[in-house]
Amino acid sequence: MPEIDVVIIKELRELTGAGIMDCKQALEETKGNINEAAEILRKKGIASAAKRASRTAGQGVIESYIHSGNKIGAMIEINCETDFVARTEEFKGLAHDIAMQIAAMNPDNETEDNSLDSLLSQEFIKDPSKTIGELVTEVTAKTGEHIEVKRFIRFAIGD
Repeated sequence: MPEIDVVIIKELRELTGAGIMDCKQALEETKGNINEAAEILRKKGIASAAKRASRTAGQGVIESYIHSGNKIGAMIEINCETDFVARTEEFKGLAHDIAMQIAAMNPDNETEDNSLDSLLSQEFIKDPSKTIGELVTEVTAKTGEHIEVKRFIRFAIGD
């Protein structure tokens, strides 16, 4: 089997956030095809995220987003397993993106279960090729921890 170039391993790692050895193994499996390797890693990430779902997510952040004009805002509580992950840019970015999503898309907020389902099934405003639930799963795979959107609220002047 030909040796996989370090440059392509690094490119796949930057694309997916997966570990170096996982990237190398996926590239070897696909004979260097970066797109197929990324798909393999995405599927592995979904599988590993499902395994983590039973873990307790007792740490996290509360993030707010106020839309320009100060007429619409949102606040979200998103949890993870450790304070270490809660402080990462990846996790804080996820919280910010979801708060922005809530302000922009106004998910159903009738009951707690329905509102979370409504939010997680929405297309991500920054990348409509994935849902908010898939975005959470991607960050779960990158951080190695169970991540859970706990609750949220949206405010709008006149509502």
